[in-house]
Amino acid sequence: MTHALIVIDVQNDFCPGGALAVPEGDEIVAPINAMMDDFDAVILTQDWHPAGHLSFASSHAGKNPYDMAEMPYGPQVLWPDHCVQGTKGAAFHPDLRSDGDLIIRKGFRSDIDSYSAFFENDQTTPTGLEGYLNTRGLRKLTMVGLATDFCVHFSAVDAARLGFDVAVRMDMCRAIDLDGSSAAAQTAMRDAGVTLT
Repeated sequence: MTHALIVIDVQNDFCPGGALAVPEGDEIVAPINAMMDDFDAVILTQDWHPAGHLSFASSHAGKNPYDMAEMPYGPQVLWPDHCVQGTKGAAFHPDLRSDGDLIIRKGFRSDIDSYSAFFENDQTTPTGLEGYLNTRGLRKLTMVGLATDFCVHFSAVDAARLGFDVAVRMDMCRAIDLDGSSAAAQTAMRDAGVTLT
């Protein structure tokens, strides 16, 4: 048992009609479901913010969604309110198989965002995923999900930095693409040793 599928943030708010919709985000659901049985383990991640999260533009007077703000841990995109704990928007897409081995919830601390499945945006606070994968001997990872240029990108780069063998299935990801963020993310992932297929 060595190969895990990491399904990143396939949630209602990141799909068409959601608060932070990724174009065509729902188109990857059926192909992801179809590939799940090909892996030794399936881990799903879930953005899980408390109301009033510091990464929400609504938490900053005079700021709009997609503005930048400086946080104690570095620059932060300010997002529309999304994936608020317990809401329909935070739930997995209704057609996604959610019978995986583990669900990792991230971004649940009110004062720090978390793009990566491995670390919060301070790059030091772990989610626990690394320990789980190591304990189960899962060293090869394939990543799919939303969005390519944020949570998939940061998860893949962190996994490679931690010594995992990482591939991203680009056909099963979709990007937000803020000011060229998609191309930049692909370059960063390749530079980190991630295989893009």
